[in-house]
Amino acid sequence: MRHLRSLPLCLLSISSYVLISGSLTLAQDTDKKPEEPSKVASVEVTPAQATSAVGGKLPFKAVAKDANGQPLPDPVKNWFVAPFDSGAADPNGEVSFVQPGEITVSALIGKKLGYAHILVSKPHIARIDVSAPPASLAAGSAYRLAATPRNPSGDPRSDIAITWTSDSPGIASVDAAGLVHAHKPGTAKIHASGDGATGDSMVTVVKNSIAALEIFPATSTAKTGDVVHFAAKDKKGGAISVEIEWSVQNSGAQMYPDGAFVADRPGTYTIQAAVGDRLASASIVVAPRNISRQTEVVAHVMPKDEQFAEEWIWDHYAYLSTIGDKVYPVDIADPAHPQTGDPLKVDARLVNDVSVTADGKIGVLTREAASSRKNGIVFFDASDPMHPKAISEYTATVTGGVHSAYINSHYVYLTDDATGSMRVIDFADVKNPKQVARWQVESSQQMRIPIPQDEGGGFTMVGRYLHDLQVADGLAYLAYWRDGAIILDVGNGIKGGSPEHPQLVANYRFNYDELYGSGWLSGAHAIYRYKNFLFVGDEVFPASFEIASKDRIAVRGILHVLDVSDLAHPREVATYSVPEGGAHNIWVFDDVLCMGYYNGGGRVLDVSGELRGELYNQGREVAHFWSADPQGFRPNLPFAWGAFPYKGLIYVNDTNSGLWIIRLGKPKPYSSTTDPPLQ
Repeated sequence: MRHLRSLPLCLLSISSYVLISGSLTLAQDTDKKPEEPSKVASVEVTPAQATSAVGGKLPFKAVAKDANGQPLPDPVKNWFVAPFDSGAADPNGEVSFVQPGEITVSALIGKKLGYAHILVSKPHIARIDVSAPPASLAAGSAYRLAATPRNPSGDPRSDIAITWTSDSPGIASVDAAGLVHAHKPGTAKIHASGDGATGDSMVTVVKNSIAALEIFPATSTAKTGDVVHFAAKDKKGGAISVEIEWSVQNSGAQMYPDGAFVADRPGTYTIQAAVGDRLASASIVVAPRNISRQTEVVAHVMPKDEQFAEEWIWDHYAYLSTIGDKVYPVDIADPAHPQTGDPLKVDARLVNDVSVTADGKIGVLTREAASSRKNGIVFFDASDPMHPKAISEYTATVTGGVHSAYINSHYVYLTDDATGSMRVIDFADVKNPKQVARWQVESSQQMRIPIPQDEGGGFTMVGRYLHDLQVADGLAYLAYWRDGAIILDVGNGIKGGSPEHPQLVANYRFNYDELYGSGWLSGAHAIYRYKNFLFVGDEVFPASFEIASKDRIAVRGILHVLDVSDLAHPREVATYSVPEGGAHNIWVFDDVLCMGYYNGGGRVLDVSGELRGELYNQGREVAHFWSADPQGFRPNLPFAWGAFPYKGLIYVNDTNSGLWIIRLGKPKPYSSTTDPPLQ
């Protein structure tokens, strides 16, 4: 039995993939001899239940038994862990745990699996970050502080009980919710404690010298999803130097501490500003955004016995990769009548990613699970777009598989499945590409697991996985799975970086255990920079599933919107959560975001202006396209991988039903029965 190391995260299948030393691998038989019927009827794994901690290890044993329950001498073929990003097993059955939650350890003997169930506890927090008021507090006013406990990895926690105290309660006291009450001028240190850690924030209280307030504008109009900024001034029109408490009197809208307002629902709202007992009010009338459009199918290309994956469009051509060994060229000069050319075939079980240079001459595709055990990337000549031909390949440092790659100038930035690192390949001489850089995130949750020599040798990393990247304006944006979003300087100048010497700018972390619960594969999957926003899509799958099954695959995952106006300090300002689907690939042009939302089909979202709050609730969704077909791989079930806006059309690639070319049609009428205004 030969095993090829790879990590095709989107394509998890217990029956076709097995977990060896922490990596998903594709099992291939060479020189296979006829097998005698197996006598293995069941597999018993011990301990069947156990507990551990993040960073802990446990040894497991497995015994095969026949139909009568008698032990058999058959050895364990493979050990594996689900979800795979939560731990790893070595060939002897010792399992290392890197994430909390409910973990399943399995042993394969013959064709039977045995299971053990492990509860991995959450780690103790390392610190508590406490916010500070942007300005002094006037005596008589209040301000709520936010405490963010963080794991040693930096992941935020919300399940830690916080105890709030003030070292000067006569100046500023604090209640159990972190609400600070300012009493008299002076300074006070506010403490937030929990799980053995403490964080502090200094509060300055000054005399309330504000005689009266006014809000500007006094009245306003907007549409749902619009962010409107209110300001408070004194009666003479002067700026107020102390912190202002903002609130909105009606449900269906939010006020932010900086005076920003956004509504989910249409209606009339009352805005209030307070500095101590000085109050002022304003009003705003919010109308429906009313931008919904119908969709019209221009053309549909559905391959026979193939599943499309990624797409790349330029000039009047589209390249479509497959969950297989091919890339298909499609001529879309006449979008109503697309023409499919001869596919480029390579040695791979998954060609996940494909793209071409800006001039359309050179293309690159990624490979996973090649029979040669050399995965990496393949460069091809795209100068005759309908007849691409392989030129060269790069495998030297990425034999374990490449999931995603991004071309920028004569560099390819790619993901290394085996080590979870980013590699930079210079292909100025396309026949002799060479690696010029490697960069990787380091955290306390990563473990280096050796691979036996009979499985190819080397090592793999557990707890570190780079899934997607984008490079623009000298900055690389990395979707680093459990490590969140990473920004690198690769030529921008902010940190002195270059393609040969990437330098860290920022890391924004999420807590996927809290977002989705245990038992799910979950992490930062897709990433896209547009204006001052960084869109980060989560990919969330069950711990195991069968990619070849015709059954529906349950998926989850939302889209996070980070404001990166200050590159060194990204902050989450909005989300886009489609209840019936799970986020996948993203493209943004001209203030319109298009994305594949897996079971939710293709989605089109208005991302103009400032973004705050939950965008799905604000009427910002322009259209959604149900990309399902009765003759699809999974009949009548969408599994939209992506949506690419191009020359007034949207190209939705769906692994179940192929490529859909659609256009936005007539506006949908606003329905007061489905979206009633507030009274």
